[in-house]
Amino acid sequence: MSLKVYNFLTRQKETFTPLHEGKVSLYVCGPTVYDNSHIGHAKTYVNFDVIARYLRYLGYDVLYVQNITDVGHMLDTGEDKVLRKARQMSALPMQVVETYTRSYFADMDALGVQRPDISPRASGHIPEQIEMIQTLIDKGHAYEVDGSVYFDVASFPEYGKLSGRTVDDQAEGSRITTREEKRHPADFALWKKADPEHIMRWPSPWGEGFPGWHIECSAMANKYLGPTFDIHGGGLENMFPHNECEIAQSEAAHDGQPFARHWLLVGSLTLDGIKMSKSLGNTLTIADALTRWPAEGIRTFILSSHYGSPIDFSDEAIEAAYKGWQRIWGAARLLRQQMGQAPDGAAGDAVKELVEQTRKAFVEKMNDDFNAPAALAVLQEYTRQVNTLVNEQGSLSQGSLKALDDLYRELGGKILGIIPGEDAGSASAEREAGLVQLLIELRAAARANKDWATSDKIRDQLKELGIILEDRPDGTVWKTT
Repeated sequence: MSLKVYNFLTRQKETFTPLHEGKVSLYVCGPTVYDNSHIGHAKTYVNFDVIARYLRYLGYDVLYVQNITDVGHMLDTGEDKVLRKARQMSALPMQVVETYTRSYFADMDALGVQRPDISPRASGHIPEQIEMIQTLIDKGHAYEVDGSVYFDVASFPEYGKLSGRTVDDQAEGSRITTREEKRHPADFALWKKADPEHIMRWPSPWGEGFPGWHIECSAMANKYLGPTFDIHGGGLENMFPHNECEIAQSEAAHDGQPFARHWLLVGSLTLDGIKMSKSLGNTLTIADALTRWPAEGIRTFILSSHYGSPIDFSDEAIEAAYKGWQRIWGAARLLRQQMGQAPDGAAGDAVKELVEQTRKAFVEKMNDDFNAPAALAVLQEYTRQVNTLVNEQGSLSQGSLKALDDLYRELGGKILGIIPGEDAGSASAEREAGLVQLLIELRAAARANKDWATSDKIRDQLKELGIILEDRPDGTVWKTT
């Protein structure tokens, strides 16, 4: 089965065929770095991390570009988000940008999200944005008014083809402040004239100013991926107006050449059934979430829902996801524990068959529009069968243990990013393993001294925490329930 993706542009699943054989160009709208990243950002970027990982697993040479918005993202009030935060902090705008860019990458690293190949900043690509704006003016798609430049939506008849929104829809229901200088309420800013007190400003053919929000993605995608590329990703909430404006200005600048061939958009995340909002006081940052749950639990929770579907973040949901991850990781860890004491020998036929059937089922699910929750279910069934093999057959051969563990590393580690490798395990998993091993050694010492009360207490209290000890001829091993 070939890879199929749901394309929001066509509203249907399509067989994925890249523009250039063997290569995939991927652009994902990155964060606006004016505050700490929240759990909604985690949903978007963990999902696209798995998408990029799986494309590479299939053998594609992936060029993944994810921008950093550090200028031009305007609030409904007309304020720049970075400038407003700078005033609140009594700091320079670039202090704000540096603080929250570093925070963003630290959060992503903690969640096991692999870095994009290129993370361009909007402020570092002002010449490219000015050049594209000038092209749009020259081709009759934009106009200048008193130092500001606007895109003329009437000049692009296909405006609205991604979202299904029309120009009249925006004119009637837009939350964006309508300026008298615009020809139409739906026209959007490509370049804004800087007021005297506006700190972030650059020279341009139209006077000192700063770029609008939408133009940055078009300019940077064009610079690194070309006028047409394979996949554009982002959050569903930005489909209109941001993504719609990207399409209009990009295709207008390049004489109708398609912008992105496939649009993959991530569904929303709510917190206990309510949309996150600072005004409601229910925003959960990634850093705060990581103090309450291990990264593996958060990541597994995110992957338990299809990337395009909405998901509700709650204590109960993440605890369930974390326990599911513990069962998978516990089985993988048990295999690794037994590796050193196992007898030599090649993998048995039953193990080979299980591995091949599991890999085939996993790939089939992922080929269906990157269906991570279905792929997780395959890994959970594999875990059940691995535990059965270990319990029924006792000591498996080195070859069998390695084959089983290699599949965990391949599917759960390389693709889903939830199974630690020997050199890339999460800090929380390593701490847990070290503490349990210490207790096993203390229990062994108690048993050697015939201190059965202490031995039983250690065993029973670990059991209450969901950790089961198994005493075997070659030593004690542990697993999670």
